[in-house]
Amino acid sequence: MAVIDCETESALAMTRDRYGRTVHAGAAAAARARRDKAAVEAYATHLAPHAEALIDAARLVLDRLPPARHLAGWRAVLDGPAASAAVIRQALDHPAAPGSPAERAQHALLWPHLIAWADHGSIASDLADQRDRRHHTNPLTGNEQQMWTERAQAAQRRGELDLIESWYAADGQPITLAYVVEDDDSTVIALRGDPGVPGWLVIGHFPNEYGAGKALPAPVPPGVLRQDVSRFNRPPSAPELSLQDLIRDVVEGKTAGDASNALLGAVQRSYTAGPMVRLQELLETSAQFAGALETAQGRQAAARLSALGRQIEFLTH
Repeated sequence: MAVIDCETESALAMTRDRYGRTVHAGAAAAARARRDKAAVEAYATHLAPHAEALIDAARLVLDRLPPARHLAGWRAVLDGPAASAAVIRQALDHPAAPGSPAERAQHALLWPHLIAWADHGSIASDLADQRDRRHHTNPLTGNEQQMWTERAQAAQRRGELDLIESWYAADGQPITLAYVVEDDDSTVIALRGDPGVPGWLVIGHFPNEYGAGKALPAPVPPGVLRQDVSRFNRPPSAPELSLQDLIRDVVEGKTAGDASNALLGAVQRSYTAGPMVRLQELLETSAQFAGALETAQGRQAAARLSALGRQIEFLTH
């Protein structure tokens, strides 16, 4: 689906002007029809024989996981692909005549169901994979764990504990990978707990990130910050001027009005918002993402991004 989406976006780009407005409607419609057909064929080949079994396996794993607040969310997310699989199966069992307008209409109606799998199918796969994962056992003795935790805490005080990635294990415990840097040498370690507050412990050290990923508890499948947003069904972008265009308008301008209009273009709001307004939106959205991490450093980043967003708003005014 990602390959199909990239090919379609390249084709659609040829139908738009410099501001993103569609100027060749027929060519755009043909590109979307090719996209819909390719997506149906890909699903029929790779997923149709396995979709229902995959959902069943994922739900079985959810039923066996220890109670945690995220489980209801994963069940809700799985309901979408499950319902879509039934709709797609019905259409595949009763296909329209090949090459007919009815087939194009049928494929277009299936597109929302196909992107439900493209967006959330990996969650079902990740859950099903956990069925075969072994439970992590702490490879460190009590003394070793204390020693590595003290080494990591000392590196953190020196500013030489470089965090790599964080996730939640199925038992709800946060796990973080990090590099401990000592005398120009670094070791990959895993922490349990929030590295931004006291109380975390080192639960293992590894030769590399790949080895850590194989040995540590599997992450809970990634959440969906906004379930109604899809990379495969984006609304048309609003036409906008780039900063380079605005700068060029000033450089090539002949009157003070040319310069003031360029500045106005940078700060105008509404549908055709300027770059300053878009920058503020980027900071605010990133702050929401940072806050959703639910860690001390995530909350700090969220607060800083929000403060920067307010400064941009002040500058815009």
